[in-house]
Amino acid sequence: MKASEKPIVWLHGEVKTPPFSIAARLEAGYLLRKLQKGDNLAMPVSRPMLSIGKRCHELRINDKNGTWRILYRIDTDAVVILEVFKKKTNQTPAGVIAICKQRLREYESI
Repeated sequence: MKASEKPIVWLHGEVKTPPFSIAARLEAGYLLRKLQKGDNLAMPVSRPMLSIGKRCHELRINDKNGTWRILYRIDTDAVVILEVFKKKTNQTPAGVIAICKQRLREYESI
């Protein structure tokens, strides 16, 4: 990793096969690498998640067995992964939003 690239800080979740297909895992890795390099991602692969907080977003990974979401925040010094989950409904579950907010509070208090 170059000095100008941001590390990924995993607060929760992982991207591995299984449950991700190999193709979905590679896509997730590719998109996370772009974030590390400072690229701004937009729809359809990423959208803001202001319900969690400022600079929070969700990556959208379509897989052969469903759709995955990787919730993250972009800080000046890191890409912070808040949650990885399989999306089953159109809305992000309130429990997922609440736990992400809690993880951010704990992370910021360190």
